[in-house]
Amino acid sequence: QVQLVESGGGLVQAGGSLRLSCVASGSIFAINTMAWYRQAPGKQRELVAVVTRGGSINYADSVKGRFTISREYAKNTVYLQMNSLKPEDTAVYYCNADTAPAAGWGFKNSWGQGTQVTVSS
Repeated sequence: QVQLVESGGGLVQAGGSLRLSCVASGSIFAINTMAWYRQAPGKQRELVAVVTRGGSINYADSVKGRFTISREYAKNTVYLQMNSLKPEDTAVYYCNADTAPAAGWGFKNSWGQGTQVTVSS
């Protein structure tokens, strides 16, 4: 079993910043891709940012230039630094990761429980 635990959400005024963290633990031999998704009320879950095992990074157009994803490989942790927050960034943010429990095993996708980010205008 793999657990992804997010932290760092909260209430912030527009223009403010928050830093989300996600720690992966459990039966993990290797982690491939780690990503952040978000889901606003009444909307579909959407990809915010992703970082591959090799360090390639992609962002949703709506957050480019404001959000930064980073990864601490030794600690199985991924971060999302969110600056210049807007009310439309309000959502539940979910951590996502592809992990393998042992060498030669396939990767399995897992989700965290989510952390609420609320940006007031």
